[in-house]
Amino acid sequence: MATGRGLEVYLDLLSQPCRAVHILLNCTKIPHRVRTVALRRGEHRTPDFTKLNPMQKVPVMVDNGFVLTESDAILKYLATVYDVPEHWYPRQPERRARVDEYTAWHHSNTRPHTAKVFILEVLLPAQSGSQVDEERLIRALSQLDDTLDKLESMFLRRQPFLCGDDITVADLLAVCELMQPVGGGRDVLQDRPQLQRWRSRVESAIGDAFERAHAVLFALRDRRKARL
Repeated sequence: MATGRGLEVYLDLLSQPCRAVHILLNCTKIPHRVRTVALRRGEHRTPDFTKLNPMQKVPVMVDNGFVLTESDAILKYLATVYDVPEHWYPRQPERRARVDEYTAWHHSNTRPHTAKVFILEVLLPAQSGSQVDEERLIRALSQLDDTLDKLESMFLRRQPFLCGDDITVADLLAVCELMQPVGGGRDVLQDRPQLQRWRSRVESAIGDAFERAHAVLFALRDRRKARL
């Protein structure tokens, strides 16, 4: 399945990490080809895709035969190997370490806590036809609130972006994750003006790549609203 012809990425834009990769590629105009893997149809479990990534997860990058999984690794590889503005993943050791600090924290905080809200509010009811488990959802929202508090106090503080004065791959991972509950009609930043201003700065920095990456999520939100 790895063709060895240029850069290919295997994505499903309902996946938050896939959207981060999609945005970086389009912002930086790195030539690439997108191969869609529809998670809802189980295409990540096909024999061909399993050969490519035995973990059966997206995103996956194939760069002239070099296969790489995990969004964090893919984003940093692209920013390191291709001719993109240095701010995405700075070369200066301390600035780069700040990005690594957030991305390490992200995978045990922002990602799981945001995903749990979306799963409880949207995915599980859609799959089973049952009502939202309000007690579990309240606990999940409380955990997410703690994470959002730390995003404000630990990472943003008085700086415009998570890791300094300019956008980095850390901001892409975070903003895509925090947009996920929007698919269910919930804006988790609604009562957090500091984080809302940060999100606006990120959207402004990446332009229409933000809308393009999130179009499928906005469509899911609109369909869900129409059914309510």
